Amino acid sequence: MLRVALTGGIASGKSVVAEIFRQRGFHLFSADRAGRDFMAPGGPAYSPIVEKFGPSILAGNQTPGAPIDRSALAAILFSDSEAKRFVEGVVHPLTIAAMKAAAARLEAEGRTDVFVAESALTVEAGLVEAFDRIIVVHCDTETQVRRLMDRDGIGREAALARIRTQKPVEEKLRFADFAVDSSGEMEETIARAEAVASLLLDEARAGRFNP
Repeated sequence: MLRVALTGGIASGKSVVAEIFRQRGFHLFSADRAGRDFMAPGGPAYSPIVEKFGPSILAGNQTPGAPIDRSALAAILFSDSEAKRFVEGVVHPLTIAAMKAAAARLEAEGRTDVFVAESALTVEAGLVEAFDRIIVVHCDTETQVRRLMDRDGIGREAALARIRTQKPVEEKLRFADFAVDSSGEMEETIARAEAVASLLLDEARAGRFNP
């Protein structure tokens, strides 16, 4: 089984590439989805985070046990690096353990040729060596800013601030075995993702995992 990391900056187009991979039969593990599950009420990350930041990050009427309002929490994390490190220190170990367990289980069961972990922070978390191949999805900064503004309903400066909390894409591209430029039309991104998917599947089936 080929173990692949799908990474890139916020609003870079990872989800488009991930969907192509899913359609090709690859198993997708979403670090973001796993993190949401861990922070849900009753999840192992819920209590430590609520105790740290208080009821102001809870949704609705902010009663005990209410779900965490991800927008409220994000507003704190994107403006406070210490708070961001705290949450990452809680959530990342849980997510990494779940990812490794899922990959090991799938490999033992022989259920997939390609296991893909989708995470914006693969490089930041020091996980490059855990994968056979690294795919970096990227786009020009203006496109990234526009997408983030449209997606999250925020202003330009807020979008730029969120982008700056992550490693520059140039640093991530240093680790890339494959790079997918999503700056252009959707059809172009899909075609590039399809091409990479075919190469990964060929490698997985031939067992060619050499660096």
